[in-house]
Amino acid sequence: MIGVVYLGNNPQTEERLKYLPGRQVKIARTYMEAAEACKSRASYEHFIVFFEKNVRTEDVTSITYLRKNCEGAYIILITERLSDEERNVYLGCGINDTIDSKATISDFNKKLQFIGEHESTLFDTQVSKKRILRFEIPVWKRIFDIVCSLLGIVILSPILIFTAIAIKLESKGPVLFKSKRVGTNYKIFDFLKFRSMYIDAEERLKELSKSNNQYAEHQDQPAGEKKTTITAPLGAEAEQTMMEMGMESEMMISDDETMLVGDDFVMAESDFNKQKKEENENAFVKIENDPRVTKVGRFIRKYSIDELPQLFNILKGDMSVVGNRPLPLYEAEKLTADSSIDRFMAPAGLTGLWQVEERGKGGNMSAEERKQLDIIYGQTYNFTLDMKIIFRTLFSFVQKENV
Repeated sequence: MIGVVYLGNNPQTEERLKYLPGRQVKIARTYMEAAEACKSRASYEHFIVFFEKNVRTEDVTSITYLRKNCEGAYIILITERLSDEERNVYLGCGINDTIDSKATISDFNKKLQFIGEHESTLFDTQVSKKRILRFEIPVWKRIFDIVCSLLGIVILSPILIFTAIAIKLESKGPVLFKSKRVGTNYKIFDFLKFRSMYIDAEERLKELSKSNNQYAEHQDQPAGEKKTTITAPLGAEAEQTMMEMGMESEMMISDDETMLVGDDFVMAESDFNKQKKEENENAFVKIENDPRVTKVGRFIRKYSIDELPQLFNILKGDMSVVGNRPLPLYEAEKLTADSSIDRFMAPAGLTGLWQVEERGKGGNMSAEERKQLDIIYGQTYNFTLDMKIIFRTLFSFVQKENV
C-alpha cells in the first residue's frame, strides 16, 4: 500500500483528494510537515506527495528538502502548463511527475492506480537511493550501438565529408542543424542533422507568392471553398526545424502564434490544444518548389543523408540504433502524466518499431497507435527484435517508401 500526502493550500484540491476511493490523504502545510508525515506512517513503505505549485523559489527549497528527507517519496507537481525554464527547474530539483491543477477526482485516482501497478519499478531502491524512475541501457545494446555507429561513421565518412563541403559551398551558415529533443529518461540533448535550408529561410518565406502555394485560393476557386493563406512567417527555429525534418510548409499562422514542431507535423499551439491527438488537416497549406531549401538540401533529404549525423548522437550515448524516436520538448511534456511515461523508459532510437509498422500500414498511423508501439517496444525489446527492425528499415529504404 502507498501512502498519500498533499502539500499545499488549495481548498479545491483538498476537496477532490478527500473523496479518493479507499485513500486517506494526509494534509501538510509545510515541507517539514510533509516530510514528517512520510517518516511517521510506518505502515507504508512508499509515499506519493501531491505538491501544489506555488512560488518557484519556495517550491525549489521544499522539493529539494523532500527529496533529501523522504527516500520513499514519489513527488507529483500539481500545476498548469509549465514554461521550458520552469520545467527544467522543477525536474532538476526532483519532481517525478505532473498532474493538471484542474484534474478531476477520476484523474487523481487513475494516477494513483498507475503508480500502484508499477510500484516495484517506480520505487526500486536498487535503481536509485532517491527512488527516481530511471532506465539503464543494457550492456549488449550499448556495445552494439558503439560498434555500429563507429563502423557507420568510418564507412560513410566520404559521404559525410562530401556533404559537409557541398553544404558549405552552396550557402553560408553551419553545416549541422541542432534541435532540442527528449530521449530516454526525459534527457534533453542536441539532435543532429545536416542543414538543408538557407540561413535566411524566414526572410525567404515572406517573399513567397500565392503561386507557390498549391492550396491557396485562386480566381477560379469554387465559391464557398475555404481560403488558406500565410499571414505571418514561422519563427526561425520552428521553420528551420520543420524543413530539417524533410517536411513541406503546411500552416496558416497568426501574428503572435506559438508554433509546435513534431517529428511529422508543425502546428499552431492553439490548434494543437484543441485537437491534441490529431492533425488539423484543414488548416494546412502546401508550398511547391520551396526556395528556402537548398539544392543540396533537397538531395540529402530525398535520400535521408541529412540524418547521418545522428550516428554521432548514437556514439555519444544520446540515442541507440533502435529505439523510440526522440520527441520535441513540448510533445514530451504532454506524455508525463499517464501511462505514456513508459515510452521514455526505453532507448531513444534512430529507427524503431512504429517506423517499420507504419510502412506496413501505408504510412497511416495515429498518434495513439505510435505511442502504444513505443510502449510495447520498451517492454519487449531484445537483440532479435532489434535485428528485425533494422532489416525492415533497410528494406524500406530499398523500396523508397516513407517510414
